[in-house]
Amino acid sequence: MRLNLFKNTVLLFVVIVLSCGNSNKQSHKPTVIVGANQLGHYFPLIKGKNIGVVANQTSVIFKTPNKDSDDNLLQNDNANTKLLVTKTNPSSHTHLVDSLLSLGIQIRKVFAPEHGYRGKADAGEFVKDGVDIKSGIPIVSLYGTKKKPNREVLSDLDLIIFDIQGVGARFYTFVSTLHYMMETCAELGIPVLVLDRPNPNGHFIDGPVLDMTYSSFVGMHPVPIVHGMTIGEYAQMINGEGWLDSSKPCDLTVIPLANYDRNIVYDLPIKPSPNLPNAKAINLYPSLCLFEGTNVSAGRGTSLQFQIFGSPFLSSSVFDYSFTPQPNFGAKFPMHKNKLCFGKNLSQSDHLNLLNLEWLKEAYDNTADKNTFF
Repeated sequence: MRLNLFKNTVLLFVVIVLSCGNSNKQSHKPTVIVGANQLGHYFPLIKGKNIGVVANQTSVIFKTPNKDSDDNLLQNDNANTKLLVTKTNPSSHTHLVDSLLSLGIQIRKVFAPEHGYRGKADAGEFVKDGVDIKSGIPIVSLYGTKKKPNREVLSDLDLIIFDIQGVGARFYTFVSTLHYMMETCAELGIPVLVLDRPNPNGHFIDGPVLDMTYSSFVGMHPVPIVHGMTIGEYAQMINGEGWLDSSKPCDLTVIPLANYDRNIVYDLPIKPSPNLPNAKAINLYPSLCLFEGTNVSAGRGTSLQFQIFGSPFLSSSVFDYSFTPQPNFGAKFPMHKNKLCFGKNLSQSDHLNLLNLEWLKEAYDNTADKNTFF
């Protein structure tokens, strides 16, 4: 009797230990390795060539991989989505351009998208040509007098590197910059090398496909609002679907991600643009950006950009949250500057796996003058 009890106790202990071991293995995910960090895969392609780089503040090579721990993996039961939080120290990376220059790569020009090479310009703000103070390399704006590079500016280059972090939304203009660069390169026969990065909203696809009647720089392709692709996958779709206005496709190479699982949400270690300061704002951005075409503020001019919404035209009896937009970094001239706005604070809301239109409808239904809403 005692022997059987002892055997059963030992067996239970072994089962518990094995279960804990399996649980730990399942809870730890390999670190995602971005395309830029896989230098061995693309160094032979760029060595000895005259290179142009499309880059901004997110175009970095990480010095050391992030270490996964129990604190890095958080389970959001409401969203049924695992959130991988990468705690990258700002000093643990170097800019792609600086890294390649140190290796003797001949970078002749840097091309700057919306918000500029260092990511400091407001949304929609005119970005000027310039010179990088640190390296002395000319900076050519692709968000100023021209959004598509002309033949002359690319004529002395052998290859273009594109390395910019996206957020998985159709109207995020970096994919339009990618399109135009691929288009001119296809016309000239210049290869394009895309260094892939994770899509922080890659865990879902939602929203209507663009009606091409309304195609513009904030929506060039017939894809849903939340498209689910990484920037490298998007480049391949542009090429494969024949969306380039060129007689031939772009000579495209993508350095893919390693250990990427789109069911895990990647928390970006560097904010992709001035008004997307954190993971919550990035996750809410596809839904709240729809307010940009209305008289309702999405929080520009506050410290909760794309985490709140409100307007002076919404009633305080319906909406109990209030804020007053003021000029700040990324919003020199915010909507409803110095005006008290009533609305909602969504900074503590559940992580989204879908495009939420309820907030837009709620604001419209409670706007005093609906004729001025859009």
